[in-house]
Amino acid sequence: MERSAADNCILEFFYPYNNNYWDHLQERISMSLKENILDVVGGPHVAAIATIDGKLPAVRFMVLNGFPDMTFVGGTIKSSNKVAQLKKNPNAAISTWSGKEFSDPYVVIRAKGEIHDDLATKKKYWNPMFEQYFKSIDNPDFVVLVFTASEIVYHGKNMMTEEVWKR
Repeated sequence: MERSAADNCILEFFYPYNNNYWDHLQERISMSLKENILDVVGGPHVAAIATIDGKLPAVRFMVLNGFPDMTFVGGTIKSSNKVAQLKKNPNAAISTWSGKEFSDPYVVIRAKGEIHDDLATKKKYWNPMFEQYFKSIDNPDFVVLVFTASEIVYHGKNMMTEEVWKR
């Protein structure tokens, strides 16, 4: 983040021996935001996933696992509409919250979706809950979707705050 001349004057006055104070503060704020986001998305969550179908949005629910690197992973059927839509346009929007109280924090995510049908990725992300849908990891119609967030808008408790994380 670029500092203004006024910021530099204030920093030099109050923190003459620590020129990196502002950068450190920004890093701490960013880490705290990331931790707040992970409190909402970490682990498996039901999320609304929007892709583009022609010129219109198409939304469906899907279980995604959120990871600290701000990727979101789920399994789906290779022949599904969402896979066909992501092949044409990888841009997606995702929204989820804890699912406990309506006033709990939630996130809105802009991401790029990737489709993986290789055995190594399937093994890496296989979850026993997939068995009821795909029977086994060897099912040729089972694919893994990996969404990599470019931007996450975090809406705090009671929607009183809004912060933006960007890759």
